[in-house]
Amino acid sequence: MTGVVRMTSMSWRERRQAWPRWVGYATLGWAVVYGGFGLGCVLSGTPVFYRGDRPGTVELGWLLVGLGALAALATLTRARVLLWSACALSAVCAFGLLMDVITLMVNQDIDSGASFAKNALGGIGALLLAATARAGDARPATGTRPRPSPASRDVHLAAYAGTAAFVPYAAMKVTWVVGGTFAGVSGEEMLAKAEENGASGLWLTLASWGLDATALLAALGVFLLFGLIRPWGQVFPRWTLVLSGRRVPRWLPLTPALIGAATLLPYGVLGTGYCALATIGAVRVRSGDFPSAADALLVSWIGLVAFAVYGVALTVAARSYWLRTRPS
Repeated sequence: MTGVVRMTSMSWRERRQAWPRWVGYATLGWAVVYGGFGLGCVLSGTPVFYRGDRPGTVELGWLLVGLGALAALATLTRARVLLWSACALSAVCAFGLLMDVITLMVNQDIDSGASFAKNALGGIGALLLAATARAGDARPATGTRPRPSPASRDVHLAAYAGTAAFVPYAAMKVTWVVGGTFAGVSGEEMLAKAEENGASGLWLTLASWGLDATALLAALGVFLLFGLIRPWGQVFPRWTLVLSGRRVPRWLPLTPALIGAATLLPYGVLGTGYCALATIGAVRVRSGDFPSAADALLVSWIGLVAFAVYGVALTVAARSYWLRTRPS
């Protein structure tokens, strides 16, 4: 109890200096949980890695056990090379977290609980390992944040490019939701396939109102992007009433930005490369729900290019926000 009172009575500066003391314990605890989770999945025969809709071998769960052991060793020894290596591997294991969240929001269900837990724990671990790696360089801070400022012109141009990349994607989705036909598929056919694939009532309700859930998520992504590059993204606006005029915590926009960039950037870049290979005939593309492989390739180009360009823009904007809001 005395320790709790002592922490609550600390100033912001004192808590910041004490932060490296507890973050190491949190990271070590995460490493034990993550390794134990991987071991449990292996012993129970539960796959945690998927390639599309197909589960990978159960033995891949040993990678989580190894990562947990590596993270524990890195935390105990405070070896920065090991910490950053474990952080990078944890971020790779978190790949797909954003897609899981979107699927949960739209379909109110997830494809695999174990895979979702692996992605979520991987994201938490990447943050904790990065914090532990930086804790060794922590220096006393005054707690003074710079005044809200816009990003540079180059960062604005990147944000405009990321926004423009979503225009064809949103137009395609809206065409289907209002009943039009694109890539050989009508809006009615797309709605029927969504119902067949188990779309949630929320998704179907939005579609009946002429709104596409993924197009709305793209709009939220653009809102986040401009919040990172404009001064209003650093101070709560007036309509928040109680919070009006207060500084936005840095983690609030940076957390979704980093998760989005870590997911969409590699997904979009690798997917665009695959589309390029398919265009020149080096690989084959299945038609799937579309009349022909050419239609499926057209839709893939539109979606994956949007993810790639937006992922780059989000990465650039997040870095700019991080530097512009860093306390002195």
